[in-house]
Amino acid sequence: MIFKRITYALLILTLFCQTIVLAQSSNSTYSITKMSKPFIQPLHLKAGDSVAIVAPSGILRNREKEINQAKDLLKSWGLKVIVGEHVFKKANHFAGTDDERAEDFQNALDNPNIKAIWCARGGYGTVRMIDKLDYTKFRENPKWVIGYSDITAIHNQLNIEGSESIHAMMCTSLKDDLTEIEQTIETFKCALFGQPLSYTVKGSKQNKSGTATGPLVGGNLTLLHTMLGSKTSIDTSGKILFIEEIGEYKYHIDRMLQSLKRAGYFNNLKGLIVGDMSNMRKNTTPWGTSIEQLILDVVADYDFPVLFDFPAGHEDDNRALILGRTIELKVSKESSLLTFAN
Repeated sequence: MIFKRITYALLILTLFCQTIVLAQSSNSTYSITKMSKPFIQPLHLKAGDSVAIVAPSGILRNREKEINQAKDLLKSWGLKVIVGEHVFKKANHFAGTDDERAEDFQNALDNPNIKAIWCARGGYGTVRMIDKLDYTKFRENPKWVIGYSDITAIHNQLNIEGSESIHAMMCTSLKDDLTEIEQTIETFKCALFGQPLSYTVKGSKQNKSGTATGPLVGGNLTLLHTMLGSKTSIDTSGKILFIEEIGEYKYHIDRMLQSLKRAGYFNNLKGLIVGDMSNMRKNTTPWGTSIEQLILDVVADYDFPVLFDFPAGHEDDNRALILGRTIELKVSKESSLLTFAN
């Protein structure tokens, strides 16, 4: 009798385990739910909120004017400004030592009264301090992090944390005549204060037409390439990827894109948005095609839409993008539309 009970119990356990294995090996509801979990959306700013200005990357030599301009701009929107203690420190190439830059950023992450962190500039250096950051208190009080270029390293980390962030102008983007960057500033403000964002983009004969919906991820191509193989290499499955670059040879661009391709970045991608490819360098051996054709050749095996000439990157016209936010993308050769979900 006891033997029969044991046999029956083992049979039930076996059937249960087989059910679990089958569920895990298929496109189960659990897997889909996990992948489609919405990103955390920090509270949008309102008058009276505080913004921290920090410098996680390059040195701010003779850039006091731009920082003061940034403070004045934020104050004109009714915001309070806190400048990191080490912003104007000088440690060779960097705005302070790795520890000092991380300390300023950590203090801003941990302070519940700070609602946004605005990076003073990019350059190089963020990757040297990102592993020093602790997001425990950030998870309790999520806040906006704003920047582009080298700040892509932090956008990647926030993506892993499941939080939205803002790819937009930095303090050193400011000019004496702010009308020269009117759209750059206006879209930054809209993203920060939660105003609707939608962009109609001029057509390009190189565009690959189509529609797509999914969370927007990405940033500077070099930084995305740098993160490959690390714990901050982002998951692009089911998402729309944005890339931009400055000062590279075409063969460098191809090499980085080929690396992303081999790492599976494009396998389940919903769409590709190509921003500014600024100040491209000429190699002694000509590449032979345009940068647009280079990119199309890399992704020729995939069926997602590709939008070229989106105004974001290292040019004066640097429109704000909310990374992690779901967008609807409609691409054609005549014109294209990018709309952010509310």
